[in-house]
Amino acid sequence: MKLYYSPGACSLAPHIVLNELKEPHTLEKVDLGAKTTEAGADFTAVNSKGYVPTLEIAKGEVLTEVSTILQYLADKAKDTSLLPRFGTMERYRAMETLNFIASELHKGIGGLFNPAMPEEGKKAIVDRVSRRLRWLDAELARKPYLLGDSYSVADAYAFTVLGWSKWVKLDLSPYAHIIAYMDRIGARPAVKATLEKEGLTAG
Repeated sequence: MKLYYSPGACSLAPHIVLNELKEPHTLEKVDLGAKTTEAGADFTAVNSKGYVPTLEIAKGEVLTEVSTILQYLADKAKDTSLLPRFGTMERYRAMETLNFIASELHKGIGGLFNPAMPEEGKKAIVDRVSRRLRWLDAELARKPYLLGDSYSVADAYAFTVLGWSKWVKLDLSPYAHIIAYMDRIGARPAVKATLEKEGLTAG
């Protein structure tokens, strides 16, 4: 398998999971502005959507969208520690959580990267995201990971998206449980190795 990624982008989540699973893979960095791969190829020929993550499963067959790729990787590895078995209520809870991260955190925090966004628009986004963060902080006050007692693919995704806060000046200091959670996830060997590979740090 090959993962097309951009350092620190949402492709960090499947990169972390590939390392958690010790799944053999190759990487190819993408310049999202130029839409070219590190090898100089036209990235839109690989993924016509033009964004990462893109997982090449086989020649000419790719999978896109973070939550789908995360589920595919865990299911392929038959790793029920990272994702509950399909058809169980626990799996639907996991899907519910992945959708929350994608729609409420990813799209929200990601919108703050837009340089054309007026300050009034940014304030509206921060207000909305803050409500979600308050809810998340309360959830993490009663459990160490998003799905309960065990680390899952949802945590790799949340860690990635919440990590953007430092780049968009979103203050997480009011959320002590989120900060402790980020430290907990960031201490995992596979997470550390992935951050190092992408030239990032957990801090």
